[in-house]
Amino acid sequence: MCSNAHLSPCNVFNTWKALGLLGVFYFTWGAAKAGPRLEGARIFMSDPTLVKVRSTTNTKTITTLAMLSAIAYVIMLVSKLLPSVNGFLDFDFKDVVICIGGFVFGPMASASMAIVVAFVEMITVSHTGIIGFVMNALATCAFCCTATFIYKKRHTMAGAVLGLLLGVIALTVIMLLWNYFLTPIYQGMPRDAVAAMLVPIFLPFNLVKGGMNMAATLLLYKPVVTALRRAGLVAPSVSDQPSRRSSAGFLLFSLVLLATVFLLALVVSGEN
Repeated sequence: MCSNAHLSPCNVFNTWKALGLLGVFYFTWGAAKAGPRLEGARIFMSDPTLVKVRSTTNTKTITTLAMLSAIAYVIMLVSKLLPSVNGFLDFDFKDVVICIGGFVFGPMASASMAIVVAFVEMITVSHTGIIGFVMNALATCAFCCTATFIYKKRHTMAGAVLGLLLGVIALTVIMLLWNYFLTPIYQGMPRDAVAAMLVPIFLPFNLVKGGMNMAATLLLYKPVVTALRRAGLVAPSVSDQPSRRSSAGFLLFSLVLLATVFLLALVVSGEN
């Protein structure tokens, strides 16, 4: 039986087991995804170098998604060291990594990472079972898939901000609905009590959680993607680079936003 301590030996073992599961999943997914493509390439393509390029690109994508998912899982574990709100609502920053992966590879990549990481969390360290898995995956998909879908349509700095802002709104609205329906089941609380918590507790919590993930994503996207490009895991950018002055203003905006939502998080945590 595992101890409830976040950094107990059992949870350390579960972490390594989870990272192994993530690797196995993405290896299997990548093989299944690449197989039909390479088979078709051998039949219809006369140039063998095209097969090699496609295989290499697919391998890099799967490798990068696996690495980002593993990082997201570790960040989820570290996030559990933060104080909870109302005893069961946890701030979770794994959405930052999943959102960055979605900005690079698209909303479907965000959805797959969100589901895989939530599933591995459920079978390793979570105590909320299948309902916790559903809530976890829904929250991450609501935020990340919304943000990455908008960014895919508007591939600019303004598009990223707009997508993340809409992601925060989608996260808040969707989780208010699902908290109303599912929280009474896995917390054993009367539905009337949960309904009374929607505005004073769930609403500010999800707004602050989404705002913190938004600010952190804006701050970390460029350095993370730059590192991935230098490692050869992500293709070079073909869009125009923002000016140094524009980048400095964007950085200042992100820092102010992060500081603001961090202070709001302290207020929300202190009131509950």
